[in-house]
Amino acid sequence: MQLFDSHAHLDVTAFDADRTEVLARAREAGVTDIVLVAAPRNLQELVRPLELARTDPRLYATVGVHPHDCALMDESWWGELDRLAGDDKIVAIGETGLDYYYDYSPHEVQRRSFAGQIELAKRVGKPVVCHVRDPAEAGPSAHQDSHRLLDQGGIGRPGAPSGVIHCFTGGPAEAAGYVELGLYISFSGIITFKSAEAIRQAVREVPADRLLIETDCPFLSPIPKRGKRNEPANLVHTAKAVAEAAGMALDELADATSANARALFSLTGA
Repeated sequence: MQLFDSHAHLDVTAFDADRTEVLARAREAGVTDIVLVAAPRNLQELVRPLELARTDPRLYATVGVHPHDCALMDESWWGELDRLAGDDKIVAIGETGLDYYYDYSPHEVQRRSFAGQIELAKRVGKPVVCHVRDPAEAGPSAHQDSHRLLDQGGIGRPGAPSGVIHCFTGGPAEAAGYVELGLYISFSGIITFKSAEAIRQAVREVPADRLLIETDCPFLSPIPKRGKRNEPANLVHTAKAVAEAAGMALDELADATSANARALFSLTGA
């Protein structure tokens, strides 16, 4: 059985002491491929996933700016995004999107950044990795605004790149809406939490050819690893929970999600 971790942050300092061992444990656990997703706080950090990906043929990278940090951006950031986006090791743009839960960047700034990164993805012909989180209480819906911006940008349409809603935390209706746009849905360790019934129900709205799995490490360790630093070797626990929710055998789920990741990130011949 082979697994594909479609979203990880192995470039962060949490892995500086044992990154080589973490990658070895991933391979031992059957995780053959990993996408290193950018979430920089400054321009120096923007290139770190790409630098790490260049050390291993089964590592791939993205370039983009997280909605938490998009208020930090100026024109120099956009120039660097343009420069890096065409690199062969860059397989997607992001993670970008909308986060109305923490409000670290103003909503309008998030929306402008998201729209700009959607346009960058279209220019370079690479998919968009989307972070979408609604507010804790009643208020504007990040899912509704994200759906609108993705639809307006043409993401998922014939001739345009697709995208993925990573670490999906919506419900069945939101999942169905993104699938209708032609996007993929990725599930993290959250799906193993007792409180995540709506997410497990959402899995049933996602066709087998649109499912992805991820760790989002070092965050969101699945049960039974919750409370510890997450790493790609833990992906099997998330895979088991997604397989159960989808009514699939584990090896079937592993094959499907690996094939889907390769299709989304244009790695079919890799």
